[in-house]
Amino acid sequence: MDIGISTPALLFPAITLLLLAYTNRFLAIANLIRSLHKRHKEHPDHGVVLRQISNLRLRMSLIKYMQALAILSFVGCVLSIFFLYLGIEGQGYYTFGASLILLLVSLVLSFYETQISTKALNYELSDLEEMGNS
Repeated sequence: MDIGISTPALLFPAITLLLLAYTNRFLAIANLIRSLHKRHKEHPDHGVVLRQISNLRLRMSLIKYMQALAILSFVGCVLSIFFLYLGIEGQGYYTFGASLILLLVSLVLSFYETQISTKALNYELSDLEEMGNS
């Protein structure tokens, strides 16, 4: 297999957009936490808010790891280009492969976080259903 300097560079736009999406997720969760905190202070109910605390903590941790892995993948691509530029092709190949694996793990965590997010929305929906039935 022969890759050139341009091959790892192809991931630059993808990783950048991925980091932007992860940052948007983080900001959305931060706003949700702030609104839940405000709602709980005004009307203390232990139902939905308490069920979502562990869910939100897990999601925040996952996003932190997703971002870290995507950044490491980006660094790996840069190092891969550097090694290929220096003519150290073997090291460039391995570094590029490692950056692809890091990116893959980041995407898997993103998928898992999306599943947890869906579970959190189901909490909200069940609370609305309970309010509607009473």
